[in-house]
Amino acid sequence: MDLRKIKKLIDLLEESNLNEIEIKEGEESVRLARMPSGGMVAAPMMHAAPAHPAPAAPMPMQSPVDAATGGAPGKGGPELPDGHVVRAPMVGTFYASPAPDKPAFVSVGQAVKAGDTLGIIEAMKMFNPIEADVSGTVLKVVAENGQPVEFDQPLFVIG
Repeated sequence: MDLRKIKKLIDLLEESNLNEIEIKEGEESVRLARMPSGGMVAAPMMHAAPAHPAPAAPMPMQSPVDAATGGAPGKGGPELPDGHVVRAPMVGTFYASPAPDKPAFVSVGQAVKAGDTLGIIEAMKMFNPIEADVSGTVLKVVAENGQPVEFDQPLFVIG
């Protein structure tokens, strides 16, 4: 389901006196419900494959990691070399190459220019290119090909 459609549904719910909206498109469905405080929650449900939550209306919330650690970074994350970190702009599945039988867009040690494609993230059946926002050398490829990524997760380090 398209993110623009979800945003329109949120706007529709805000403008109406409805407490809840549920939309189904094929095997995908999205349910929006008002919270007692006036906030919104989007609860995407997939019947065929595991779902990754779609971004909903921004809510000022502290992440469970920040709440548990007081905002301190956890020890479970990978150590990143010094350099510019390219982060995931969305939730989805990361792919290092344009097709399974093609070589990766970039590899460690490769020089890249700002605007070069580093990888792609599949989200909602759309492939979104991840581009370098600085020029330099790829120091580390953090994300694994074919694995799910979270919003703001480190993908690459460019030095």
